Amino acid sequence: MKDYLVFQLYGPMASWGQPAVGGDRATHMSPTRSAILGLLGAALGIKREEEDRLQALHQSVLVATKQLTPTSLLRDYHTSQVPARNNKYVYRTRKNELLDESKDKLNTILSTRDYRCDGLWVVALSLTETATITLDALRHVLIRPVFTLYLGRKSCPVSAPLCPVLVVDSELKDALDQDFPELTPEGVSDNTWLRRSRAFTYTWEGDISEIQGDTVMTTHPWDDPVSRTRWQFQQRAMHQVTTRASETSKEV
Repeated sequence: MKDYLVFQLYGPMASWGQPAVGGDRATHMSPTRSAILGLLGAALGIKREEEDRLQALHQSVLVATKQLTPTSLLRDYHTSQVPARNNKYVYRTRKNELLDESKDKLNTILSTRDYRCDGLWVVALSLTETATITLDALRHVLIRPVFTLYLGRKSCPVSAPLCPVLVVDSELKDALDQDFPELTPEGVSDNTWLRRSRAFTYTWEGDISEIQGDTVMTTHPWDDPVSRTRWQFQQRAMHQVTTRASETSKEV
């Protein structure tokens, strides 16, 4: 039994980055550890270069998720232009970089970027033994974040209140099955939008036995950040199980 901070994430588009190969930018089905730590860092007002604060946050929380909707995949053919690199200057805005008269050539970068559409997830955070922050402090900043919160990319803003809530002395699955206000329009009672999902996928780190299931799978995604400034990640052990809607402890 643990204490958890539980909140929801919804957006018409989300991108939970996976290792990029060439110009392909794939997305995971559920929020990655790196994405959740980035969201918490933004809420706390931690900047990318503040590595000590980022490392303290990294060592403070364990992340678990529940995917409520199946989502659909959107692939974007993406083009962008960047000037030739100039190590002598630090540009404060994109406009200043493009207006630099010393640069006479623009390079075009081509890539494909994947997004999950119409996704709804529940996230449960628990603290490690070395935590330097409290769940209540995280709850407070998720209600009033310092920086804008995104679902993996700046083009994917959070589109519904996170509604963070503290769940005390709970099993992990019970915490992830926490009820949240419906996202359907007021007066719609059958919740048809959410009932499209007939199965829910849980992911978590730590003890594999925290959530029981017939086919618990362990993978090792490269989504544990080592350095945000150098964009380096390491593998971690992530457990995953999918259950039928009738097997959940609460109705949706």
